[in-house]
Amino acid sequence: MAEEQEMEEKKTRMQDLLQEEYLKSLDGIEDGQLVTGTVVQVNNEYVFVDVGYKSEGRISREEFASVPEVGDEVKVVIIAKEGKGGQIVVSKKRADFKERTDELKAASESRSPVLGKFEKVIKGGFEVDLGGEYKGFCPLSKADVQRVEDPETMIGITDYFIIDKFHGGTKLKSVVNRREYLDQKIKENKEKFFSTVQIGDVVEGVVKSFTSFGAFIDLGGFDGLLHINDMSWGHVTRPKDFVKKGQVVQLRLINIDPETQKINLSLKHMQEDPWTTFEQKYNVGDTIKAPVTKITTFGAFIEIEPGIEGLAHISELSWTKRINNPKEVLDVGDVVEAKILGYDLDKKRVSLGLKQLEENPWDTISERYPIGMTLSKPVVKITNSGAFINLEEGIDGFLHIDDISWTKKVKNMASFCSEGDVIDVVVIRVEPENRRIRLGVKQLEGNPWQTLRHDYPKFSTISGVITNVTDFGVFVKVMGDIEGLISKYNLVGPDEEFTDEVLKKYKVGEPITAMVVECNPSTQKLSLSVKEMVRRSQQSEIAKYIHSDNENDTYSLAEMMRYKDEDKEKGDN
Repeated sequence: MAEEQEMEEKKTRMQDLLQEEYLKSLDGIEDGQLVTGTVVQVNNEYVFVDVGYKSEGRISREEFASVPEVGDEVKVVIIAKEGKGGQIVVSKKRADFKERTDELKAASESRSPVLGKFEKVIKGGFEVDLGGEYKGFCPLSKADVQRVEDPETMIGITDYFIIDKFHGGTKLKSVVNRREYLDQKIKENKEKFFSTVQIGDVVEGVVKSFTSFGAFIDLGGFDGLLHINDMSWGHVTRPKDFVKKGQVVQLRLINIDPETQKINLSLKHMQEDPWTTFEQKYNVGDTIKAPVTKITTFGAFIEIEPGIEGLAHISELSWTKRINNPKEVLDVGDVVEAKILGYDLDKKRVSLGLKQLEENPWDTISERYPIGMTLSKPVVKITNSGAFINLEEGIDGFLHIDDISWTKKVKNMASFCSEGDVIDVVVIRVEPENRRIRLGVKQLEGNPWQTLRHDYPKFSTISGVITNVTDFGVFVKVMGDIEGLISKYNLVGPDEEFTDEVLKKYKVGEPITAMVVECNPSTQKLSLSVKEMVRRSQQSEIAKYIHSDNENDTYSLAEMMRYKDEDKEKGDN
């Protein structure tokens, strides 16, 4: 009995001791206190947390954003030291609220950034979830550094905010400002960028927007320019063919100016300049097959390979075709064959030719159109000085207005022929080096001037018909329809004096005889003279008297002339 009583007393003392220790452990605990506990058990409904007391706190799993694991430390608030059943009552939700309150209050005072999430669009701006049941209001103008065109696009974005005005509790929303945080971050990023990067460095950015001259790349809140000329060594027509909006790209820094804050980036410099290996791949005389990338009034650009374009000048497109604009024979995108005519690596230029891949018809033009060859060909163009006659595709001969007639003066080419007329011509000159062929019509017949000079040499007498009487003389048409001129001073005899009355004696259509004093086929000039004819006739008569067989004849020349004049007067009477 004594032993049993002793055991019972011992048990009672132990219980008293444990009760005393438990009460001592609770002496430092106050309702509302924030403590740190350890997760000891997790089931489908609750998370059990050991806060160092006799009993474990039980927390609903709903209070956790993500269910913790056994051993994790969590902060809780003591709700009651002993709840129903003697268990301590704790709250994770109130702990989060209390902790977040302290954080937000401190951040507001120091204007330090706090994490938040755009939750929904409300009047004038957005409701922002700041955590711990705290809600903030962010005005639309302070949501971003750029104007927000569509507020709905901001929903779901998590970022940092500056608290402009803090409200404790959950009745009023704190006023928050994301723009200030972004401006501060951009400034830091920009200062770091300009102080650390160098020309030639590779930087990473996001394609932000496009312009006609390139694309802007976001480098962390500030932009760099990727110019269209720096997108590829090859021909660039559309920037969107090389980068896409929102794409993360690596680019090489090719220029940076801290004063103007300008940054130039390059995509093509991420690869080697193809011009550095040009001479290893190509030689003058090589034939290439490549697409036409651009057409101008003076020629066509052809992409030999990305980054290397050659120019086929308009004069190198055809041996014979009259090309006024390369668009007449080429289109952008056409794949053509061309020959490399030359290159300049310093100026990054390549000269190309298309016609060099075909035979030059002018090389054999003299064989196909020898001088003297007679042709019947169409008139394709009339000018003031002549007409172009088409001999074959791309090759025209020229008929000068002076080569139409030996004798007639053609003043207007249109009076002789019209475009489309087929006329007979003869080849009179071929110049392959100048790509010219001269044609003639008058050469189809003999030259009447040569005939005239042969049949009527100088000082021979010729007859003709008066065609015109002018103040300066009389025009006479002789054989071969050649027209000659008797100047007014040559219309009278050597002993007569010219007066205006002399011209009145001559009428158009009347026959007349005169002496040839000049016949020049090259200048087509025929000069005639009545005076010279009379003079030479007189000299012939005088010679008869001088060389008479009657040696006793002692008439002087003066006497002979006197008697001659007397006979003339008698005849006139």
